[in-house]
Amino acid sequence: MQSCRSKMSPLAPISTVAHKLSRALISASKPSQRWSSAVEETLRSFLFSSSSSLTLTPTLVSSVIDPHLLHHHSLAAGLFHFASHQPSFSHSPLSFHSFLKSLSISRHPHSILSLLKLARTQQIPLLPSSITLAASSLLHTDKALDAAEILKNANNEFPPTICNSVLAAVSSGGFLVVATQLFDVMLLRVEKVKSGMNCRIDGSIIAVLTVDSLCRAGRIDDAWRALEELRRRDCKPDFIAYRIVSEGFKSVGRLDEMETILKQKRKLGVAPRANDYKDFIFSLISERRVLEAKDLGEGIVNGDFPIEDDVLNALIGSVSTLESDSAVMFCKYMIEKDRFPSLLALKNMSKNLCKDGKSDEMWNLFKVLIDKGYFKEVEQYNVIVSFLCKAGRVKEAYGVLNKMKKKGFKPDTSTYNFLLEALCREDLLRPAKKLWDEMFTNGCCANLRTYNILIKKFSLVGETNEALKLYDHMLRKGVVPNDVTYSSTMKLLCQDNKICEALDIFNHCLELDTALASSTLRTLVLSLCSEGNYVYASHVMHGVPDKIESCDSDIILLKSLADAGEMDMAAKHVEWVKNNSPFKLQEIVNQLHESLSTTPKLDSVLQLLRSVQSQGLISDVGNWTKFYEGFH
Repeated sequence: MQSCRSKMSPLAPISTVAHKLSRALISASKPSQRWSSAVEETLRSFLFSSSSSLTLTPTLVSSVIDPHLLHHHSLAAGLFHFASHQPSFSHSPLSFHSFLKSLSISRHPHSILSLLKLARTQQIPLLPSSITLAASSLLHTDKALDAAEILKNANNEFPPTICNSVLAAVSSGGFLVVATQLFDVMLLRVEKVKSGMNCRIDGSIIAVLTVDSLCRAGRIDDAWRALEELRRRDCKPDFIAYRIVSEGFKSVGRLDEMETILKQKRKLGVAPRANDYKDFIFSLISERRVLEAKDLGEGIVNGDFPIEDDVLNALIGSVSTLESDSAVMFCKYMIEKDRFPSLLALKNMSKNLCKDGKSDEMWNLFKVLIDKGYFKEVEQYNVIVSFLCKAGRVKEAYGVLNKMKKKGFKPDTSTYNFLLEALCREDLLRPAKKLWDEMFTNGCCANLRTYNILIKKFSLVGETNEALKLYDHMLRKGVVPNDVTYSSTMKLLCQDNKICEALDIFNHCLELDTALASSTLRTLVLSLCSEGNYVYASHVMHGVPDKIESCDSDIILLKSLADAGEMDMAAKHVEWVKNNSPFKLQEIVNQLHESLSTTPKLDSVLQLLRSVQSQGLISDVGNWTKFYEGFH
């Protein structure tokens, strides 16, 4: 293999050289992270430096891209094509593979196809792993026909998983001609190698996906012909495939054809292999080809063929993300067989039913599960309470709570929190207060989330006394507040002009946790300024210890003062910062300058900057003076 020579130590391991070169390219590409003339110049300087001698080889290109530039698609492409244009340089299968790997991560199907075309033009024999990677990437970007074309034209052996996945995709898409052509190619390759499970193409499963796709499209006669064609090609259609076609004829009233198909099923069909379907469905789900997995699952379930619980649970959880009704069907099938979904599958399905606005279907399913005795632990009951509350079905959630208690289950803190949050969201404060009392009557302790739910709601509706009672109550119970607690309470107190109480709470926070005080300081200053209490806000800032990060709060105070026309007070604060924390002043000014392009009240900030500069408190920080002149 010929290569492009330059200067760098031949003693340096190629991995070290690749790492250094990749760092140089990434650094030169900032901030855009894209290939540019500057990046190319950096590459040339690295290669042709006078201090060393380096040979640019396909191995080096490959080592730079993989692993260092895999997530930098533009840089990987730039390096690959730069190398292509160097005199006496020829790419290798390894350099093609590294670039294909980068393209597969960045999901660029057109670029993958272009690279494969380039490999054919240059007569580069791609690695089998490269073809597999390309086909898999095209599948993930819904380019099943292109993936099939790649496998048909390649002269390599591939893992059966990729062959079956591509066959499944084109079959379920109704592309019968492509599917049969690819199947023939795969069979010929299988015959060339040693017989065994690792070489087996799942012809029976492909037959199911093919006829199912055609029947769904109303092409029942085509499905029958496909069934015969696939049988002649040794696909061995099983009972599931024959049943799908017979049901297709039945659905349109063609009973004679239905009977003929059923006779063929008894004579020619084979029993479905449950383990093969199980493995294939799991494989499809792992590859995010959920619709094909759903189609297979429906074929099995509708024909009442054997299927294990773990397969059904996987289908319920994954299919619900795309078609929640199908997930409900799988769940009902389990229940009819006196089998139950896993708690994880039930959670995933319920989440997606809520997202799709199908709370009726969810509640009907919950009722069946309750009647069947599915719920045997508080944690399980909490799942339905939580999702009923998310769906706004508070009445039904209360009903579940009562059922729990009747069956001897003691609701825990999470149960009450779900209900309290739903009640507050629906502005049902009186029932929320009643539930709070019931919680303690039943010996259930509130946690931080419980207090925050109620304090936040009382803050929103302006019930200061209720919020303060809860705040005091949580302190007596030893529950440590967090930023939500402090922020909600202080904001409410500022709105109610109870400044001293708000400051007491902040000081309490400051004593307990300086990091927490940093995050709540911003809320306190903003709340004070929102109510026009600039003097108090200024006093708060002057009393904050140096170890508290406060730049954001300084900027809030200065902008608020500027918007209110309090330029003298703003200048005094800037002077105080300069005298007490000079290291912060430049950062504050820089952030004010950066905010000019986004602030809704541009003029007030410009006047503030102009004012403090004229008093000698800050120097010219760059372009903002020109910005000011242009604005005016």
